[in-house]
Amino acid sequence: MTYHVLVQFDVPPNKRDDFVAAGLFDAESSLANEPGTLRFEVIRDENNPNRFYLDEVYTSSAAFEEHCNNPTIEKFYEMVDSYAYGPTFLFKGERAEPQSS
Repeated sequence: MTYHVLVQFDVPPNKRDDFVAAGLFDAESSLANEPGTLRFEVIRDENNPNRFYLDEVYTSSAAFEEHCNNPTIEKFYEMVDSYAYGPTFLFKGERAEPQSS
């Protein structure tokens, strides 16, 4: 089963590009250096240009916890903490699969 996380951040209009750069840094580093990271995308909300989502998929909840303790995420927060509101976790959970009888 895969583990999915969706978090929301709101940023001031003058910091949108900075947030995208920080989010892509986190995504690219996670994908390159954390074998348990399967997908990490930075998504801009179509109705609110100041709202962003980080859509993340891991091999397991343990892989997500490993990501949370990685120096990359610490650097990401250093980059955005002064202006970003979040993260707001919209969901965390395992992909549903059929139950075996």
